[in-house]
Amino acid sequence: MWNCEKSAARIENDLNALQAFTSTPGAGCTRLPFTKETRTAADYLKQAMATAGLAVTEDAAGNVIGVRAGRDRSLPAIVCGSHYDSVVHGGNYDGIAGVVCAIELARVLEEEHVTLAADYVAIAFMDEEGCRFGTGYFGSRAVLGEMDAAECRTFSDLDGITVYDAMKSYGLDPERIADAAWPAGRLGRYFEIHIEQGRVLETCGADLGIVSGIVGIHRARVTIEGRADHAGATPMHLRRDAVDMAAQVIVEAGRLARQEKESGAVATIGCIEADPGAVNVIAGRAAFSIDVRSTDAAAIDCILAGLRRKLDDVTHDCGASWTAEQTLAVAPVRMSEDLQARLSASAASYQYATHVLPSGAGHDALPISSHAETAMLFVPSRNGRSHAPEEYTPPPAFAKAVHVLFDVLRTLPAN
Repeated sequence: MWNCEKSAARIENDLNALQAFTSTPGAGCTRLPFTKETRTAADYLKQAMATAGLAVTEDAAGNVIGVRAGRDRSLPAIVCGSHYDSVVHGGNYDGIAGVVCAIELARVLEEEHVTLAADYVAIAFMDEEGCRFGTGYFGSRAVLGEMDAAECRTFSDLDGITVYDAMKSYGLDPERIADAAWPAGRLGRYFEIHIEQGRVLETCGADLGIVSGIVGIHRARVTIEGRADHAGATPMHLRRDAVDMAAQVIVEAGRLARQEKESGAVATIGCIEADPGAVNVIAGRAAFSIDVRSTDAAAIDCILAGLRRKLDDVTHDCGASWTAEQTLAVAPVRMSEDLQARLSASAASYQYATHVLPSGAGHDALPISSHAETAMLFVPSRNGRSHAPEEYTPPPAFAKAVHVLFDVLRTLPAN
């Protein structure tokens, strides 16, 4: 018989152990892709999966995969997981808690002597955040067959290390990245348990969130080329100040997003660089990142079009120029209505209060949803904190999500 306290204790134990795999101990979790921290975390996850009775492999993208054989192995697999990388100085629950819950679900299947019709696969994806290389969904896109060696050479971190070279240092062969792709018909339904990363569930007193859809995300790196000059000897009307121009565009990004309030659109400038970066020199070059999100693709397009017009205007006025490199473009998606209904019914049978809400954050479920029926369960985040050391969700909340998902998996019809 399923035991909430037992599951909660095991989930807590795993999460506490995984906190050690960070490059910033005492200052949040920093576990960037293809680093020694992801390697030690991967090793821990492999051991945990094996102990849960799963057959464990690490694929060509660095994804850690555990399989529990089903009654008919020719059926598309039932997959549960999330990512095991983090942002810089992030929390200890984002992504990794979903991986731990997928492993806990395997333990419960083993203890309850439940063999599903299809294979059950627990997966820990590499580099969902895109924090190091500015991309995102690396592991899940590799599984979907959307990554190749050429793309691995394209993007680099702040130290100039490409994804290609980082993979080689990690012990992987980027030339074999295509080997991570699953064969046609292997991927069946996909489930992801994740912290909400916001305050909605806590505010309304819900135990679990049923995710209705995930925002689309467009990311780009914008570079403005002006001219470096003396800060004191160059009058304002003769300047080609790249930072001044960038600032006008950055302000416009916020204004455009606020105009799309009905769609819940947001625009974020997370990184800004100035060159040469001296206090008494007008910047000749400025670069910044832009991250635009909405559940409405038209709203994203409207914001991007407005930003292009603003870039044209500010650079044309003083003879400067601009370029933009797209690093990510994913359309908004809806979650499976059938799976949402099954999760809601299961939660209600255990008297868990639920709330239906969209996800404003991106997840591996986003690219996967275009290939398979997909569903997400959110658990409340204390004070809505995420991407910060203060991120926290009590272990019993995760146990409730595992309970519901276990119930749903037992009753799923064969694909």
